[in-house]
Amino acid sequence: MGVMGSQYVFGVAPDEPLNCVTVQHSVEMTLRHLRVLDTPLEAPPDAPLDTTAEAPLTLEDLYRQHRMRLVRLAILLVDEVATAEDVVQEAFTGLHRHWSGLRDEAAALGYLRTAVVNGSRSVLRRRKTARGYVPPHQANARSAESLAMLTTEHQAVVVALGQLPPRQREVLVLRYYGGMSEAEIAAATGVSRGTVKSSASRALDALQRILEQR
Repeated sequence: MGVMGSQYVFGVAPDEPLNCVTVQHSVEMTLRHLRVLDTPLEAPPDAPLDTTAEAPLTLEDLYRQHRMRLVRLAILLVDEVATAEDVVQEAFTGLHRHWSGLRDEAAALGYLRTAVVNGSRSVLRRRKTARGYVPPHQANARSAESLAMLTTEHQAVVVALGQLPPRQREVLVLRYYGGMSEAEIAAATGVSRGTVKSSASRALDALQRILEQR
């Protein structure tokens, strides 16, 4: 698809360039829609990733209610389903080891999100040493179904996200798919809130350039 076709997809006249506001809206709508598609039936479709239940949940409850969205979070960071599932499984294994030291569900989810981000970073670092690596983009049934239900515009955004540098991608995915605040993203990624804001700004600028070339 050329630039003119891409502009039609994003609701912009062919003689008008995409702008940062349009791109931000598209990213937000894409990842929020994907989050709704991935939400387990047990949880409300509009619930944020760190919704706290009235009663304390068990590790099994957390696994059942949050595993799918954590896997999608990892997929958006590493571009590969099998690897993403391994990252999330390792995060839950670590949570099991630290379970007695966590005060509540919010702390447990914070641990999981940080573990998924760190695990994804480790995967990307290892890939840098592998020459000619090409993500296979395989998908399990649930993942394939969710992506197939996205519009052309949303699919273009997901593809474009995969072309961003890791930190920029992390910030946008955690914000709009994870539903996290700047402070929560800073805690999960180990950077300052200022870095979160600047990374998000650079990410949107980069996405604008990528999408204009489609």
